[in-house]
Amino acid sequence: MNARVIGWGVGLQLLLALFIFRVPAGAAFFLAVNDAVVRLMEPAMAGARFVFGRLALGPPHPESLGLFIAFQVFPTIIFFSALMAVLYHCNVMPFLIRAFARVFSGLMGISGAESLCAASNIFVGVESALTVRPHLDNMTRSELCTILTAGMATVASSVFGAYVLFLRPAFPNIAGHLISASIMSAPAALVMSKIMLPESGAPATLGIAVKPHYERASGLFEAVIQGANAGLRLVGGIMALLIAVLGLVALADLVLGGLGAQVSRLWGVDLEWSLKGLLGYVFYPLTVILGVAPEDAWPVARLIGERAVGTEFAAYQSLSALLATPGGLADPRSAVIASYALCGFAHVASLGIFVGGTAALAPSRTADLAKVGFRALIAATLACLLTGAVAGVFLDGSSLLLGK
Repeated sequence: MNARVIGWGVGLQLLLALFIFRVPAGAAFFLAVNDAVVRLMEPAMAGARFVFGRLALGPPHPESLGLFIAFQVFPTIIFFSALMAVLYHCNVMPFLIRAFARVFSGLMGISGAESLCAASNIFVGVESALTVRPHLDNMTRSELCTILTAGMATVASSVFGAYVLFLRPAFPNIAGHLISASIMSAPAALVMSKIMLPESGAPATLGIAVKPHYERASGLFEAVIQGANAGLRLVGGIMALLIAVLGLVALADLVLGGLGAQVSRLWGVDLEWSLKGLLGYVFYPLTVILGVAPEDAWPVARLIGERAVGTEFAAYQSLSALLATPGGLADPRSAVIASYALCGFAHVASLGIFVGGTAALAPSRTADLAKVGFRALIAATLACLLTGAVAGVFLDGSSLLLGK
C-alpha cells in the first residue's frame, strides 16, 4: 500500500476543508461560486420556458403547476452540458484539468493517466475516460480501478444544476457545497482506490505529464451543438435509468415487504423491510462516524442506502423532502454532511454505466474492468463517506457556509 497516496490524499482533503470551512476568505470564495451558479440557473431555464411554457416554472413561482423533473430539472443538464462544451473549446477546462492533474501526480506519486482522469472527473462524468483513451489498453488493474472509482466518487458539472434545483429552496448555499464536495472527493477516490487495490505493477505513465485527449470542435457554434446533443443523450440515459432502476427497487421492496411481514410475524423481528432501509442499517455506524447528529443518523443513513440502489437523483430528492419537513433533520450540520456524502455516482446503476462505457473505449480490457468494478464501487462509496466525514470535522456553527 502506497503511504504517500494515502497521506497526501487525506492531507489535500483536510487542507481543502480547512480553507472552505474555517478560513473566511475560503468561505467567501465558495459563497461567491454558489451565487454565480445560482445566477446561471435563470439563463439555464430560459430555453426550457420557451419550449415548455408554464411546465418549466417550478415552485415557488406563482404560476408554477408544480415540480416536474422532466421539464424543470432535465433542461438544466442540457444547458450545462453545452456550457461545458464551450469551456472545453475555449481551453478553459483543459487548463483546469491539467492543473489539478499536476497536483495529484506531483504530490501523490500516481501515474499521469490516472491523475488526469481523476482531475477531469471533478468537471465531467463517464466521458472523463475519453481524456485518457490512448492509455487505457496499457493501464494496470490498479489504474483501471482508479478510473472507475474516480468516476463514481464524483459528479459531473452537467448535473449540478439539477441537484441545485432540488435543494436550493431549503438549502440556499447548496451549489457551493456541491462544488467543494466534488473537488474534495477526487483525492478521496485516489486514496480509497489504492487501499482497495494497491498498485503492484509498473504504470506506463508514471512520472509523465499526460495531456487530455479530446476532439476539439472546429468552431464555437459546433461546440454548442455537440454539447447540447450530448446533454440530450445524457438526459435520455438518466430518464431511462430512473424509470428502470426505481421500478426495480420498488419491485424488490414489494418482495422484501412480504417476506419481512412473515419474518416479523414468526420471529418478531421489527425492521424496515426495504432496500434503502436494510442498507440504512449497514450504513448507520458509518453515518454516526461522519459526525451527523445522533438524532439525524438514521434518516441520513437511509439516504445513503437509497443512493446506493436508487441513484443520487432519488437520494437528493429525498433529502430535499426531508429538509422541507418540519423537524426532518434536527441539526443543520446533518444536512451539509449528508450533501457531501451523497455527492457521487456511487450506486449500482452507475457501476454498469462506467464499466460499460470504459470497456467500449478499450474492449481488450473488458474482463479486467469487470473484475475490479465492484471493488471500485465500494471504494467510491467510501470516498464519498470520507468527504462527508472531513466536512463534518471542520463544519461548526460559525461557518459562513452553514447559513441558510
